[in-house]
Amino acid sequence: MDYLALLLPFMLEGTIITLKLFLLALIMVLPLGVVLALARLSKFQPLNVTTQFYIWVFRGTPLLLQLLFIYFGLGIIGINIDRFTAAVVAFILNYTAYLAEVYRSGIQSIDQGQFEAADVLGLSRWQTLSRIILPQMVKRVLPPISNEVINLIKDTSLVYAIGISELLRVAKIAAVRDALFVPFIVAAVFYLVMTAVIQQFFKWLENRYAYYR
Repeated sequence: MDYLALLLPFMLEGTIITLKLFLLALIMVLPLGVVLALARLSKFQPLNVTTQFYIWVFRGTPLLLQLLFIYFGLGIIGINIDRFTAAVVAFILNYTAYLAEVYRSGIQSIDQGQFEAADVLGLSRWQTLSRIILPQMVKRVLPPISNEVINLIKDTSLVYAIGISELLRVAKIAAVRDALFVPFIVAAVFYLVMTAVIQQFFKWLENRYAYYR
C-alpha cells in the first residue's frame, strides 16, 4: 500500500497528459470528420479526389509512423513543433480520416427518397443536411464512433515514441526502476476506468437517440 501511495501521484500526472491529448484531439476530430465526409461526397471532382487521397494516406499508414514523421520528419526540413503539439496534430489527421469514412457511410445509409422529398419541399442542400440527414446519421454511426473514441484513448500510449510522459510511459519507467509489474497493473486499471466512462457515455447517447424503442 505504501508503494501504491508513492506511485499514484506519478500515474495521475501521466493520466492528465493522456486525457489532455485525448480531449484536444477528440474536440477537433468530431466536427472535422463531418466536413471531410461531405467533401468526400462532393460532386466537385478535385475536392472529392483530394479527400479520397488524404483518407487513403492516413488510413493506409500506421499512426506511429505519422507521429514520428510529424515530429522528427518535419524538423529535418526546418518545421519545428513541440512534442505535445506534434502528437495532437498526428491524432487529429489520423482519426479525422477514419471518422470521415464512418460519417460518409452513415450519410449514404439514409434513404435517397428523403433527399428527394426535401428537394420537393424546397429545402436547400444545407437545410436538408442539417435538419434531416445529419441528425439521422448521428444516430446510426454512434456505435462505430464509440469504437473509434475508445481506440483513440488507447492509442495515446503511442506518444511514448517521441518522449511524452503519458500514462503508459510513466508506468514503464516505474516498472523498470523498481523491477515490479505493479505499475503496469495500475495503468491497466486507469485505462479500464477511462474506457468504461466512454462506453457508458455512448450507451447513454444511444438510448437518447433510440426514438422508436
